[in-house]
Formats: sequence, C-alpha cells, structure tokens
Amino acid sequence: MQATNVIKNAEEHMKKAVESTRKELQSIRTGRANPGILDRINVDYYGSPAPLKQLANISTPDGKSLLIQPYDKNSLKDVEAAINKSDLGLTPNNDGNVIRIIVPALTEERRKELVKVVKDQAEKGKIIIRNARRDGIEAIKKLEKDKQLSEDESRKQQDQLQKITDRYTKEIDSSGESKEKEILTV
Repeated sequence: MQATNVIKNAEEHMKKAVESTRKELQSIRTGRANPGILDRINVDYYGSPAPLKQLANISTPDGKSLLIQPYDKNSLKDVEAAINKSDLGLTPNNDGNVIRIIVPALTEERRKELVKVVKDQAEKGKIIIRNARRDGIEAIKKLEKDKQLSEDESRKQQDQLQKITDRYTKEIDSSGESKEKEILTV
C-alpha cells in the first residue's frame, strides 16, 4: 500500500528536521566552552574551504577555554584568521603551536538575544515538520481521491501522521527548552 510509503517519507523528513535543528542549537554559544560552537567555521586551507574540525583537534581543558591543535602546524594562521572572521565574537590566542580561546561569560542582554535565536531555530525546525505533515496529508488525500484508499483508511493514516508530527515537534521543543535553560543558567 502506498499510504505507508507516504508516512515513512514524511517521517524521514521530520527526523532530518530534528537532527538539523539539534545541530544548529548545538552551535549556539552558551558561555561555557563547547567544541560544538566551532562546527560552522570553515578554514581556507590551501585555497579551498575545509571544516575546522577536520583540520584540528578541538578540546576543552576546562569549562572556560577551548584548545585547538591543528594537525598541520602551517595552518595555524589560517585557523586563527577563520576564527577572527566568524561571528562568534571569540578572540583566539596563537602561541605558535596551539590556539587557545577563552570563552567570556555572557551578559544578560546577550543571553536574551541567544534565547531568541534558539526560539527562531526551533520554530524553523517545526515549520519543516509541519510542511512534511502537510505534504503527507495531501498525498494521502490524493490516494483517497484516486480510490486507492477508503475514506476510513485515509482518516486513520492522517491521524497516524499527526501523531508522528506531534512526537517530532515535542522533540524540537525539548531540545530548544534545554538549550534555553543552558544559556540562562551558565
């Protein structure tokens, strides 16, 4: 039956939306040192952009600093330049071997701005989920219109799709709430 394929397809889109939203939320700075905040940084490495995490070992020696050890010492200046160009507001300290970044405490105003960013990211994820549900419902209704599904079966499939939508929406809400809590309590 094709209705199960429609639901599987919609659920797959919803899973991807949740994963994407979690990645975006992870990259938001919280005032605590977290290597994930550097995930979006690309370094100009021999003329082509490469993700920082592929060029260096990133660790947190304590809760307030990041230590970046490039695998290729020649890329140290490029890594430093990429961090300076980023919108993270972090200042790298290059000692010739490694780069240290002290993660400053967030001001109350900045915390509130970050909470807004978290809410926006969560809402974008939920919009993707709702769009997947809408597309799934349209496909189910088309199957019903084409007489491939009975009216009762169509209603049952739509209800199942709504339950899946609710589950993934709650996952995004939960991720957003925990990120907000992390930002506000650091």
